[in-house]
Amino acid sequence: MCEKCKGNYYITTPIYYPSAKLHIGHAYCTVATDTMARFKRLQGYNVKFLTGTDEHGQKIEDKAKEAGITPQQFVDNIVTGERGVLDLWKLMNISYDRFIRTTDDYHVAAVQKIFRKMYDNGDIYKGTYKGKYCKPCESFWTESQLVDGKCPDCGGPVQDAEEEAYFFRLSKYADRVQDLLENTDFLEPRSRVNEMVNNFIKPGLEDLCVSRTSFTWGVPVDFDPGHVVYVWIDALFNYMTALGFENDKYHDLEEFWPADVHFVGKEIVRFHSIIWPAMLMSLNLPLPKKVFGHGWLLLDGGKMSKSKGNVVDPYILAERFGVDALRFFLLRSFPFGSDGNFSNELLISTINVDLANDLGNLVSRTVAMAQKYFGEHLPARQTEDPAMDTELLTMVTTLRDRYEEQMEKFAFQNALAEVFKVISRANKYIDENSPWVLAKSEELKPRLAKVLYNLLETVRICAGLLKPFMPDTAVEIARRLGGARMDWDSLNVFGVLPGEVAVVAGPALFPRIDMEKELAALEELKKPETPALEVEPYAQESVDFDTFCKSDLRAVKVKDCKNVKKSDKLLQFTLDDGTGTDRQILSGIAKYYKPEELIGKTLVAITNLPPRKMMGRESQGMLLSAVHTENGEEKLNLIMVSDAIPAGAKLC
Repeated sequence: MCEKCKGNYYITTPIYYPSAKLHIGHAYCTVATDTMARFKRLQGYNVKFLTGTDEHGQKIEDKAKEAGITPQQFVDNIVTGERGVLDLWKLMNISYDRFIRTTDDYHVAAVQKIFRKMYDNGDIYKGTYKGKYCKPCESFWTESQLVDGKCPDCGGPVQDAEEEAYFFRLSKYADRVQDLLENTDFLEPRSRVNEMVNNFIKPGLEDLCVSRTSFTWGVPVDFDPGHVVYVWIDALFNYMTALGFENDKYHDLEEFWPADVHFVGKEIVRFHSIIWPAMLMSLNLPLPKKVFGHGWLLLDGGKMSKSKGNVVDPYILAERFGVDALRFFLLRSFPFGSDGNFSNELLISTINVDLANDLGNLVSRTVAMAQKYFGEHLPARQTEDPAMDTELLTMVTTLRDRYEEQMEKFAFQNALAEVFKVISRANKYIDENSPWVLAKSEELKPRLAKVLYNLLETVRICAGLLKPFMPDTAVEIARRLGGARMDWDSLNVFGVLPGEVAVVAGPALFPRIDMEKELAALEELKKPETPALEVEPYAQESVDFDTFCKSDLRAVKVKDCKNVKKSDKLLQFTLDDGTGTDRQILSGIAKYYKPEELIGKTLVAITNLPPRKMMGRESQGMLLSAVHTENGEEKLNLIMVSDAIPAGAKLC
């Protein structure tokens, strides 16, 4: 560490699961982490910023199988392929120092050593897992933890699971973890503490399944073939293996561990605030200083999710609006510890109001007036007017301290608010002093010069504090101010610019966006490409009219629908067919519909087919569906008709 450094600072994102391309929610967390890392570097800290990808697990194995490639090829496509994770972080100007992949050889070897150490010390033992499993979340749940029979994290279906497995004695550390959460500031925001303690610890922590035998894509347990290390140990220990823990790849563990802060989404706070410290306690290792669980970006009121398909592509937004504008929007618009509602309207409005009208206008007006009235340099002779200047100068000289206080609390939105209070005051200062009036009198030119100098210095300090958020914009503003200093020590000192500062004009930093036109353009981009459709060949054999008329087609109302136990395909329908007696039909469409989606719908059934047994249950007819192939995948749609058609109505 250099002599001038204030100390070491280690900050991490979660490692992202590359089951599909990353979305704006992942960018949100990573931009926040990058901003904090840049802020600490600006302060003078020796920063280590880690991010990466969590690449093992059943979901990856299944997706690779569907794609007809190996799991390694699948994750390589997502991580290192075109417009993959690494490309996205390059585009978003993410200044990470180290990128870890859990498929990296050094990490795999380290995880095997860690697993064995925990086994040897008695905290990992062999047993049988029996319970509920959510494949998208790769999480095991007890019956009591389910919400309406579904995964409490993603709300998706769970499946019964039973297999031989190794377990970590999580229950052993329940009291110590509870004390850590309740009596320290280890976990923030504080609201997350109550959630963890009340929802997970107090009901009773159960030992944790830490190996699997039902799939092979993972770190092998080297002393028990057939078992692979499950996500908890494999993923969580990345924060230490990336520094050299149990490997020779890196050698800065002592320098940077324990981590100063892990930034994670609130859906994985449980893993990082309960499981992670317990495992570190098991190995008698120092705990990270803090875990901060940020909120979600919501779209139409719901969490963005790759599995749900309701995601926003950060590539499109960054390429249309600029990287710095997108980075700024993400941290200006949403409190970091709370959920926020994303919309394109809010994005465009934020750019227009804050960046075009306020910041961009201040920079453009100030530089343009300096050039117009004084040419290349401001004059040395300048006249102060305390009555007009004091309020602005006081706000500017105290800005760094107010900004720093908010940044240290990860209150990015508040830090930006402090900067934009000053920017707003500077724009008002222009109107109060009316430089265009001062310019008309030679006697008032010294006063005009001071007004413009005060504005330029205000711009310098504000731009310097915006640098962690908008690094390229800050560099451009510094260029327009003649290569102005923006180091930390200069940002609470007014008067750093030379009195005869030379300014350089440039185009608008953030041109205003036509809201209506841009929203229309974004809607066009959302429209899916016409899929490659295949329909089954038409039958060549003719059917006479009388034969066709023998099929009794009726409108039926779905009263109830549920999955058939021990069947992945069948749904059991209870139908109102207008007779007053419920009709039961079984249909092999579970792949395409969730039961709750169909209750209340009006469908079409053939009612005069002979009853037949399916999974020991009688099916009294058949529901009509339309089938086609789309991009090589079979698609099915139930025939649904108007709810105005009464049950039992005959189709003819």
